[in-house]
Amino acid sequence: MSHNSFGHLFRVTTWGESHGPALGCVVDGCPPGLTLTEAEIQVWLDKRRPGQGKFVTQRQEPDAVKILSGVFADERTAGQVTTGTPISLMIENVDQRSRDYSEIARAFRPGHADYAYFAKYGVRDYRGGGRQSARETAARVAAGAVARKILEGVSIRGAVVQIGPHAADPARFDWDETLNNPFWCPDATMVSVWEQHLEKIRKAGSSTGAVVCVEATGVPAGWGAPIYGKLDAELAAALMSINASKGVEIGAGFAAAAFSGEENADEMRPGNDGPVFLSNKAGGVLGGISTGQAVTARVAFKPTSSILSPRQSVNEDGEAIELRTKGRHDPCVGIRAVPVVEAMTACVLADAFLRHRGQTGGGAFSPGSSVRR
Repeated sequence: MSHNSFGHLFRVTTWGESHGPALGCVVDGCPPGLTLTEAEIQVWLDKRRPGQGKFVTQRQEPDAVKILSGVFADERTAGQVTTGTPISLMIENVDQRSRDYSEIARAFRPGHADYAYFAKYGVRDYRGGGRQSARETAARVAAGAVARKILEGVSIRGAVVQIGPHAADPARFDWDETLNNPFWCPDATMVSVWEQHLEKIRKAGSSTGAVVCVEATGVPAGWGAPIYGKLDAELAAALMSINASKGVEIGAGFAAAAFSGEENADEMRPGNDGPVFLSNKAGGVLGGISTGQAVTARVAFKPTSSILSPRQSVNEDGEAIELRTKGRHDPCVGIRAVPVVEAMTACVLADAFLRHRGQTGGGAFSPGSSVRR
């Protein structure tokens, strides 16, 4: 009943705390024979790493990953490959400043899970939030790197599309632009707007929310299952499990409530490789099963709860207090959430592929082959 694991055939268990000696994950169910090196995982961790700009936390963590098990290399293998056994990954913490949290050892920070953890367990690690800290997401990104090795032919990319009240214009989206600015923004015109907004927020010691979108292309039709194994339900659950996530939309999401039936239906025409859809309001999933279109989702992230403005709260003795949070924190968690959203999407899709293959055959799997049926 620890609930630190997710997935079915591709199963991930994360471990560790924000100010502990290390954190990491165990990935079970990865097929054998896939090339996997620390460098291939590090590429994705570097995208999430803190301290890479003034609009993210200044905690300096290299997030260097170590593969402890589940891979093997000798003269019979083409490099280091997975063995089919559990893959254990570790990331050491090197820049903890636990003293920053000494004043809240017995105080509950508003907006944080301090009180909820204490009410459930009767004990909590107040240093950086312990297990509740977003530092845990580094392990998810590492697991997502392993999942991507299974998903050859599938491309997963995320972007920040809104910070505070300032939303990017979908008509101006250029996915290549996400690699050219610090906000993972596909609309270049919003970069200066967000910089000005975040500069005010940062100087005030406050924080702001954000919306992150993700798109997975190359997902063939057929992944996911009715009724309780729906692909969109699994994806929504995974994205909602990310720290500070407060809402998930698949496809058109809540906007569909204002559509007519004619507006909402994704019409189809004959194509060479199956039907061609004229729109994608369903987000690539119908009846919980992928349609072959891009799988799309949006995630709303709340403002960072750690702010300098004094907030009213209580302590462990039930006494009224006024509290301001010290330490190093992201003024907008949505910026560094992009690699995490991508990773969780990858883990869900890798699991869906393996489950689909297990139930229907789904095409023979071999290292380096396409995942398409």
